[in-house]
Amino acid sequence: MNKTIGIRHEDKYTMERRVAITPMHAEKLISKGVEVIVEESEKRVFTHDEFAKAGAQIVNTLKKASVIFGVKEMPSTFFEEGKTYVFFSHVIKGQSYNMPMLKALMEKKCSLIDYEKIENEEGKRLIFFGKFAGLAGAINSLWSLGQRLKAQKISNPFENLKQAYRYDSLDEAKEAISAAGQEIALHGLPQELCPMVVGFTGYGNVSAGAQEIINLLPSIEITPQQLLDPDFLKTAKNIIYKVIFREKDLSRLKDGSEKFDLQHYYSHPELYENQFEQYIPQLSVLLNCMYWDTRYPRIVTKDFLEKLYSKGEPMLKVIGDITCDPDGSVECTHKGTEIEDPVFVYDPIKRTPGMGFEGNGILVMAVDILPSELPRESSIAFGDALLPYVKAIAEANYDESFEKIQLPNPIKKALIVHKGKLTPSFEYISKYL
Repeated sequence: MNKTIGIRHEDKYTMERRVAITPMHAEKLISKGVEVIVEESEKRVFTHDEFAKAGAQIVNTLKKASVIFGVKEMPSTFFEEGKTYVFFSHVIKGQSYNMPMLKALMEKKCSLIDYEKIENEEGKRLIFFGKFAGLAGAINSLWSLGQRLKAQKISNPFENLKQAYRYDSLDEAKEAISAAGQEIALHGLPQELCPMVVGFTGYGNVSAGAQEIINLLPSIEITPQQLLDPDFLKTAKNIIYKVIFREKDLSRLKDGSEKFDLQHYYSHPELYENQFEQYIPQLSVLLNCMYWDTRYPRIVTKDFLEKLYSKGEPMLKVIGDITCDPDGSVECTHKGTEIEDPVFVYDPIKRTPGMGFEGNGILVMAVDILPSELPRESSIAFGDALLPYVKAIAEANYDESFEKIQLPNPIKKALIVHKGKLTPSFEYISKYL
């Protein structure tokens, strides 16, 4: 079998600098007999020299490779007959914007392995950038808060922070945020921001990364119930309150029943409605870190924001929509933004967005490729998780039937397309094609 794998140049976004397999990982694969070729890319965070020193070949075409690894979606014109592609395809929800790409891949009788579906037997994802989305998302949200307050002529301890990608490393970013935390502890927050409450929706890897950043500030965790208690929440100047919201805090049964069963919620989301809106007026910053699809209630609607802003400017200054589902759980996120133009102000009364920090309304940070703002660290962590499977992916005989193909079970579960046909678990996607 051809054991040559290719590492693709990323071209979906100008600032996409990540890679699924780093030079360190390439070197280990080469020592095990896997040939690694790397498509030329001047913007990739790892240089040509780093890959060459690891033993990889730098090439201007990946025609020699039978399996090609990327990060983001690939153009429909890129696919070659019968090859195997491994990337985040964003097709499992039937995303309309990626159906032409999927159709082209199928017409070329290619195979597709999607990182998002590489799971263990319990359905837990094994390979992900999620924590780094949370880290970069929280850094960006604090920077956004500082710039938004500055635009409103409010001096604040966050105004000297930078966007995540402008730091040389994650450690440098953490040092800057810790310094802001020391300023809060010594001199306090502006009165307009007191009490400062940061809310997190979700408690998985993305939320863990976001919390890691907020924990660098002087903070205490409170419950959603305490957030609603007017006698509990003090207008403290030297402390930040953090609140983690779980499914039971976000949704309730439409029939009014107070019982909440998580498995019932997952199985019958249509029976539930939003109850998160009761908490929003108490929040200063909302970090949206949860999984969402159209079966579930939205957590922030345009109707609610209009009602909230009709009473005057609320405490809520920034939504860091790390989940970034356009027109999704946060309805006013009309699009994923790019690293070089990352924020917009949504006017709830006019229902219009305007890029930048100025304007009436709520500032939304919704960068679509947040882990690429920490490209070196996120690529290394991702490659560490992927490495144990790469040799098996490279050596598999994709000409065999789906039933007989020899792949580790988590990888086989992530094989969405095999030789141009949707595999049994993903045949439902055909209705979107």
